[in-house]
Formats: sequence, structure tokens, C-alpha cells
Amino acid sequence: MNEKQFSGKVALVTGATSGIGQACATAFSQAGAKVVCVGRKTEALEELEKTIGAGVLTIEADLAETEAPAHVVARALEVFSGIDILVNAAGHISNGTIENTSLQAWDDMMNVNVRAPFQLMQKALPSLIERRGNVVNVSSVTGLRAFPGVLAYCVSKAALDQLTRCASLELAAKGVRVNAVNPGVVVTQIHKRGGMNDEAYAAFLEHSKTTHPLGRTGRPEEIADLVLFLASDTASWITGATYSIDGGRSQTCAR
Repeated sequence: MNEKQFSGKVALVTGATSGIGQACATAFSQAGAKVVCVGRKTEALEELEKTIGAGVLTIEADLAETEAPAHVVARALEVFSGIDILVNAAGHISNGTIENTSLQAWDDMMNVNVRAPFQLMQKALPSLIERRGNVVNVSSVTGLRAFPGVLAYCVSKAALDQLTRCASLELAAKGVRVNAVNPGVVVTQIHKRGGMNDEAYAAFLEHSKTTHPLGRTGRPEEIADLVLFLASDTASWITGATYSIDGGRSQTCAR
């Protein structure tokens, strides 16, 4: 790929202060794009702004709040006058089964993992249509396969995959592509933020080496590489795809 293939483009990335979102924001900047970085923590946004440097706009927002997506898009348009790429990388996870998932936990995951991407897509659409842009949603292997103990998260990611497919059909004639990536276990902070302590997380990562056929967990930068490919002109004939990037995890039986 051309090292500066996104020169002149504007990429809006949510969840940009850690994990996959941060890797995407950094990669887009390195590839020449202006980047709108959305996150919840002021200090992390300030640090990201220093790291990326010129051509970055940071927006502090909690996407669980109903009005936040509209504010984010309006601010991006105010500063950069358009959006070419929308990457919905913000995510929320917590444990729970059909028996013990609270309504609050259900709503928290649906609001961040499904409602916010829907709202951001909807608000950004006029600019995406005008600039023949595209959307990449960061989903999960749990959107493609069922896993016990994370019921609401699985349902939210399956919904995000279907949102991706439906929107891709509706927007194809307008020149806007919509795709998703479905990572397996990637070393980020999402599980710890969801309540897993250090010891349990270390054990989870070790166990994940046995559940992923390639024998290891993923790195955020690997997911970012696929996101950038799908956002690029090289992928101009790809839309409605849910791309597994999971070390073979989605091909296995439950264990």
C-alpha cells in the first residue's frame, strides 16, 4: 500500500485512547489522514494528541449518552469540514448469562456497541455520501459464534454485524461501503475495564493460546492493518463483509 494513501482524508475513530481504536488512529495518521480521536478520558486524549501530533482533533465523549454521537460528528465537521472514514472501535463488555444479566448491563452494552455506531453512521452519512466514504465497524468473533458467560456482548456484536450488512445494502447505490472486522482475543484493556482482575486476565490470555488454532492472541496493530485495508481504495469492491481476524478461533468448536 501507498505509505500516505490517506492523504487528504479525514478518519473519525471512536475508542481511540486504547487498544484497537488507538492502533487505528495512529495508523491512519501515519498513512497521511487527519484523525478525529474520540474517547472518554481527558488525560489519555491529551497523551494521544502529543503522540500523533499535527492533523489530530480529540473529542472527549461518552458514547453511552444519547446526544454524544451527534456532538462528535458536528465537531468533526466543524473542524475538518468532512468525514471520509468512520471507524466504530469503542466497545463495552461485562460478564453475564441469560440468568443473571441485569437490564442495566444489557443496556450498557447495547448503547455503546450498537446504538452509538448506528447514531454515528446516521449523523455522518451526509458527509460520507458526499465524499464517497466508508465505515468500518469493530465487531468480534462473538458476533459470529456463541460463547457462554458474555450473553449481552455476544448479542450486541451480532447486532453490529447485521447493522453492517443492512447498511451496506442500503448505501451501496450511494457509493458508501460498510464493513466490519471480527477479532478474536486481542490484548487490550477492554476485559479489565469490564471487571476482570489482573490474575484472571492473565489466565484468560494463557487459555486463549489453546482456543486459537494459531496458538496466540492478537495484537491491536494487526486489527488496525485490516481496518486500514477495508477503508482503502484497494478494497473498493468490498462491502457488507464481516472479516474474521481471530487466529482461526471462529473455525473451532466450543471448548
